[in-house]
Amino acid sequence: MSTSPATAAVTSPTSAIDAAAGGPLEAGFGFYVHVPFCVSRCGYCDFNTYTASELGSGVSRDTYAAIVRAEIRAAADRFTKHSEGALPKVDTVFFGGGTPTLLPAADLAAILAEIDREFGLADGYEATTEANPESIDADYLAELHDGGFTRLSVGMQSTASHVLKILDREHSPQKALNAVAHAHKAGFEHVSLDLIYGTPGESAADFADSLAAAVDTGVDHVSAYALIVEDGTALARRIRAGSVPQPSDDVAADRYLAADAALSAAGFDWYEVSNWAKTPEARCRHNLIYWEGGHWWGAGPGAHSHLPGVRWWNHKHPSTYATALAQGLPAAGHEVLTDEDRYLERVLLLTRLATGVPVDELRPAGAEAAERVAADGLATLDDGRLTLTLRGRLLADAVVRDLTA
Repeated sequence: MSTSPATAAVTSPTSAIDAAAGGPLEAGFGFYVHVPFCVSRCGYCDFNTYTASELGSGVSRDTYAAIVRAEIRAAADRFTKHSEGALPKVDTVFFGGGTPTLLPAADLAAILAEIDREFGLADGYEATTEANPESIDADYLAELHDGGFTRLSVGMQSTASHVLKILDREHSPQKALNAVAHAHKAGFEHVSLDLIYGTPGESAADFADSLAAAVDTGVDHVSAYALIVEDGTALARRIRAGSVPQPSDDVAADRYLAADAALSAAGFDWYEVSNWAKTPEARCRHNLIYWEGGHWWGAGPGAHSHLPGVRWWNHKHPSTYATALAQGLPAAGHEVLTDEDRYLERVLLLTRLATGVPVDELRPAGAEAAERVAADGLATLDDGRLTLTLRGRLLADAVVRDLTA
């Protein structure tokens, strides 16, 4: 691992960012763009999102694209002032939220064009946006594709109406399926569907139907996540009140096994614990930048960024973010990563990948633990890399604890 140019003596986010902007960017460089708008709040969601009544002054859907484009220009300015060479080309761009597709397609394309104008998009770049099925149609997706987007990630979650109701999702099951068909017609080669499993009231048959429907759409990527009940959410309050049962870890494990079996049979390969793709090209390259130790600039309220040795995060509320950006960078705080931080994160993230973690990057105690993990059937050791087995994926957190103890 390279040594960070930033030091613990750096006391402000701006000075830390300036120090990091001059460092080498390994394993790719991406942009994350956070769009914090939602029509309503899903009961399980604790993301940094806002309905219209929660925004306050200074930010609206109409003004948002211009504000984010200003942060992109501010980012380019930091690199220009502190990097010795040319600005880094951008390999991947990911629009997340919230609901990015609540903005007009032209606004998303304008933000992508601003990144290209200031930094330059690398040859063969990947540009993804998340999309809720109820906020897109055929014309919208055609405009997105024409605007330079190469990949679409659709939040289907389930095809069971009663499961969607528990999750407070607004769309019908058919709308998610229609969205995929519209995306393919618009020319998107890579389309992903997101599923959530383990929702109270979801049966094994419900989840099997969701998996079958996802496969039948012809998407080349599926993400499947266990429902996590976050403190402070509407779902957590309903569980605490006893109106909804607590999700079961055993059921979640069964659902994961069902997902892997169904997706593997349909020609998908797992490449990260919660992600399956039909081909290497279908993998989410932006997320791989995160998992493989690359670097990215996060634009928008609450967005997190990572440059060599430094992580920082923007002000969370859109109006506070806009005010701070007007005065410079909108960073609210930062941390300078120690060697220990970097080591633990690298082992954690690489262990979750199908490519595994190189044993020679582990400390002696970790290398001994790798032997035990393999002997217990939780991983394989091949060509000097430790790779989780299916059973090991179910216990990935425990494996990481052993490797880093």
